Amino acid sequence: MDLAATRGVASRLEVLPAIGSTNAALSERAADAVAWPHLSMLLTDTQTAGRGRLDRSWTAPPGSSLAVSVLLRRLPADPGARGWISLAAGLAMAEAVAEQLPDRRVAVKWPNDVLVEGRKICGILAQAVRDAVIVGTGVNTSMTAAQLPVPTATSFAALGVVVDEDRLLSVYLRELDGRISDLVQAGDAVASGLHAAVSARCATIGADVRVTLPGERMLVGTAVAVDPAGRLVVLSAGQHVAVSAGDVVHVRPA
Repeated sequence: MDLAATRGVASRLEVLPAIGSTNAALSERAADAVAWPHLSMLLTDTQTAGRGRLDRSWTAPPGSSLAVSVLLRRLPADPGARGWISLAAGLAMAEAVAEQLPDRRVAVKWPNDVLVEGRKICGILAQAVRDAVIVGTGVNTSMTAAQLPVPTATSFAALGVVVDEDRLLSVYLRELDGRISDLVQAGDAVASGLHAAVSARCATIGADVRVTLPGERMLVGTAVAVDPAGRLVVLSAGQHVAVSAGDVVHVRPA
């Protein structure tokens, strides 16, 4: 795979023919801060033991998707602002996907998915590792319609598009770096413009949702906003409830 543009953005790029988990592998490498600086990337098109939110496991047919992990060392001083990293990554990937699907509606689903016409094309998992954060991203690229794991998923191939992987990755990395740099400089998501940008791209806002909360509690209502702390605000039974973590299902898209 020709990744000249991506290599021009990443501080270091390592492409592996196959790996269990890019996040786990990059976590091991991250102990060497000199060899693996800020904006290092680990990439494969065959991940055999990927992990998602809530420690869910997932696999994809070899060569049908990209598993990408990026190491972030320049982080906001306020730990609360670091909760925006997953949303910043989702926004960055949505921008990269939208460049190659200009006639499709590309959006972010709170807190960490990218949707095309309401179907998931990408999932994101951010993990703190010592004094850094690793952002893992899985993008369905050449996965056929028959290979999609669930009816609510999609891929570039299923949409009839041959993705330019180098362009996708370079735009994603550049957008992610820019959003995180702005967040670090401004100190919070509102001042940096990240809050407004995510809100504008967020398909969850305005949708009827069912949220599974920790302890298997269920919250049903309408998502009305993402607040300055990055929490999803749900109007339920006349009350505004701020959700910091939960599994969200769009009952009715906005």
